[in-house]
Amino acid sequence: MSDLQTQMKKAVADAAVEKIQDGMILGLGSGSTAALMIKALGEKIANGGLKDVIGVTTSFQGEVLASQLGITLRSLSAVSRIDLAIDGADEVDPSFQLIKGGGACHVQEKLVAALADRFVVVVDSTKMVERLNLEFLLPVEVLPSAWRQVQSCLEDIGASSNLRMAQKKAGPVVTDQGNLVLDLKFANGIQDPIGLEKEINNIPGVLENGLFVNITDEVLVGQVINEVASVNHLTKT
Repeated sequence: MSDLQTQMKKAVADAAVEKIQDGMILGLGSGSTAALMIKALGEKIANGGLKDVIGVTTSFQGEVLASQLGITLRSLSAVSRIDLAIDGADEVDPSFQLIKGGGACHVQEKLVAALADRFVVVVDSTKMVERLNLEFLLPVEVLPSAWRQVQSCLEDIGASSNLRMAQKKAGPVVTDQGNLVLDLKFANGIQDPIGLEKEINNIPGVLENGLFVNITDEVLVGQVINEVASVNHLTKT
């Protein structure tokens, strides 16, 4: 990761923490930018800048990090609502539709985002795209026994897919829920994210896919102008 990209990620992470208020129940996202946000949150709690904040994490990675920083945590099943969820994204289109799941945490991420009163996405400028899936693959979490059957169904709707393989262990990536991930590519990208999200989730054996549609309230975009990192706040009009 370049120094400029790190600066962008740090800038949006700090801007996101400024939206947090005392007493909030927070959805704490996954990925590199969200990790920077969790670290900044932990520092602010430690120095007394925030009080009575409770976190609900979207991954085991985030749970470990937050607990190390002394952030009070609750499980998703222990809360009935979340005030604010903050998470990253792998791609964001002009309508605020997202692809998430590069870290294979999109099931829990979507559950947390759906429960939140407000969902804020933190990204650097490289994640902003005109159309989803032209570059980044769409993750689909599937039951282990069903991945070939699901793959065949996905081919029928025009998607090529591969089972995601682990990098430092033999075999496929296994999610926090114990499932497998198929990574999809559509030849011309995703033209109807809203319809496709439902269509994929209706395939037997699919647990959830990485399309996050009509759920994002605000996008904080890290950018570098004249070698200085800043944040562009985008809200739906």
